[in-house]
Formats: sequence, structure tokens, C-alpha cells
Amino acid sequence: MDAEDRRVAGDATAGRATPSRAVRRRPRDRRAQIAAASAEAFGSFGYHGVSMEDIASRLDISSTALYRHYPSKYALFREEALRLAALSTEAVHLPEQLHDRPPVERLDHILDALIAASIANRRSAALLRWQNRYLDGADRQILIDHLVATDTAARNLLAETRPELPGGDRAVVSAAAMSVIGSISDHHVAVPVRTLTALLRSACDAVIACELPAPGDETESPGAKEVPLTFKHELLLVRAIELFHEHGYPHVSVEDIANAAGLPASSAVYRFYRSKGDLLAAAFRRAADRVSAAIGPAIAASDSPEQALGTLIELYVQGSFAERALTFVYYAEISNVPPEDRTVLRNIQRLNVEEWAKLLIGVRPELSPAEARVLVHAALALVVDLGQWLGPDNPLCSRQRVTHLMRVILFGRPAH
Repeated sequence: MDAEDRRVAGDATAGRATPSRAVRRRPRDRRAQIAAASAEAFGSFGYHGVSMEDIASRLDISSTALYRHYPSKYALFREEALRLAALSTEAVHLPEQLHDRPPVERLDHILDALIAASIANRRSAALLRWQNRYLDGADRQILIDHLVATDTAARNLLAETRPELPGGDRAVVSAAAMSVIGSISDHHVAVPVRTLTALLRSACDAVIACELPAPGDETESPGAKEVPLTFKHELLLVRAIELFHEHGYPHVSVEDIANAAGLPASSAVYRFYRSKGDLLAAAFRRAADRVSAAIGPAIAASDSPEQALGTLIELYVQGSFAERALTFVYYAEISNVPPEDRTVLRNIQRLNVEEWAKLLIGVRPELSPAEARVLVHAALALVVDLGQWLGPDNPLCSRQRVTHLMRVILFGRPAH
């Protein structure tokens, strides 16, 4: 073997004997990565549906590494919830050069900033919308303070741009605009950022410019009818929905439901439902069926897509006002529906929205199917948002007014 052969053989042997080992370096932005992954997980699966191990797995790190950055799941949840809330306060903070500009320009600025923040944080914002009840008292107050500051800034600018609006109407218009902006976290309809920005802005502008019907003396919310004690199957479902709405699904036990329904023991529930999850799935089926059952008859009885969609809006508002708790649970607790039911329910939801979107395109053919679906989601979310933010029995948010605002969001104007 000559010198060259020995050199080649030696190189090969050395390569086999000392294989190079990849060195994994900790990313500089690891904490930010953890925060983003946790917020998305909380938004998708709920605070109680996510563990530290789940978050670590998403990042391909160990739980031990995760705990180096955050001492607990709650610490993660708190940081992200309050960060998202603070973004809204930052969005309505006017730069110095705008302080002397006309009110319309200042309002334009904060709307654009709020929309940009909502789109940038779309995948995690559901955490703030539907999971904030799980913040501890002091932390939740911080969140509320941020949201109040945001709303106050919007109302003050509305007072300058539309001085003829009474204070109560400014509250409704501001809440409706914020609902439109926040609604994109409730779904995953894919629209290019520029298009989505323009669509949300157009809907907000229509809401801000609209003329609200007089509030009147309406006390029209029919409320839930009392269920006879002999109808145990129905009574259990109604009481379960009420408890899920009041306390959150994870904080309600089968025993709680049995007691609320007047049953002697939790075992009696299982004669009617297989589990607590089965009760939640039944609630979702009821809410989804209420929407889907109205579509065919509304179309058959109408002379135009606008008339059919107007009928569906009225029926949706009527049903939502009659079952306030169910409407909230439908939005807030989807992550807790058993997996085997969740896919079926999401498909029903998607089909319902698509049917509404087809009718909307019949009225506004300039919209793409995706844009129409975004507006349908915004209109549907408005009902629960106004009830949550301004109170379910507030006459400022009567059925007539909510119906009117849904039409404004969808049509860009009141329906004829």
C-alpha cells in the first residue's frame, strides 16, 4: 500500500471512528416561540385541554426545558392573555403627529391598527375571546382594564365623528366594530392579508356609519321555557347548558348536572347520556340543527337571495335570544366536544356557513366565496359578543338592533 492509499484508508477509518455529532443550540427567541405555541394551543383546545407536555411536544423540547422559562401552565396562559389584551390598548394609542388631526383620521388610524393586530394574532386570539374566564381575579381585572381603555378610546372618537349619536348608541356601535375585528379568530377561512384587511375595514365602516333603530321599550327576549320535571332527558340538557355557560365546561361535574336537574345521584344521568361530553355534543347538535333546519324553508319561501338571507338572520337572532346560554356555549366550548363528535359538528358548521355565504354572493357578486364566509362568521359572532359585552337583557341590544347590525355587516347596508 503506497502513501496515498494509506492516507485514504486512514481518512475513511477516522470518519467511521469519530462521527460528527449535531449540536443543538437553544434559539435566542425560545421564550417567544413558547409563548406563541402555547397561545395557539390554548385558543384551539382551551386552557384546560392543554398541558405543559403538549406545549413542549409542539416545540420538540422537553418539559424540563419548558419549565426553565415558565413555572406553570397558568403563568404561560396569563402572560399570553394579558399580552393580547395589551395589544388593543397599544393599537388605540395615537402617535403624537396625529393628535391634532381631524377625528375621522384618528378613528381611521385606530381601526387600522386594531385590524392589523387582530390579523397578526389571529391564531391565538381565541384564547382571549373564549378562555379569559379562567384568569384569576386580579389578572382578569387587568385584562378588563385594557379592554375598557380600548373601548373608551373608540367611543370618544365616535363622539367626535358622529356627535349626534347618543352615548348608548356609541357603545353599541363600538362593540359591534370590535366584534367584527375579533371574529376572525373564530374560524380559519383563508383570505390574503390585504384582502382581509380591506374586508374587515369595510364592514367596520358600514357599522360605524349605520343608523340604529330606536331602542324602544323592548323586553322581547323570550328566554328559555321551563322544562317539565318529567322530561328528564331535556331537563338534563338544559341544566347542563346553563352550568357550562356559567362556570365553564371543565368546572362542571356530572354530579352538578344531576343536582341541578333534581336527580338523586349522578348515576341517574347515565340513563340518558353516556357522559358529560355526550351532553356537550348534544348541545352543539341542537345549536347547529337550529341553523341548518331554517335554511331550506327560508330559501323556498323567498323570491331572492337577499330576502332568504334576511329571513335567516331574523330566525338566527330569534333563536339566539331564546337560548342565550346555548349560543355562548356553542362558541366557547367547541374544544371540549369529544373528538369523535367534533369533526361531524365542524362539518355541519361549515356547511351552514357556506349556505349563508352562497346567498350573500347572490346579493354581492363582487365577493369571493372566502370573503363571503368571513362576513357570515362576523355577523353570527355579533349576537353572542353584544350579549356578553353589553348584557343579555340590555334594551340597547334588542333583537331589532342586532338584526339590523347583522344586515349591515353582511350587506354593507340595511337589507331592503
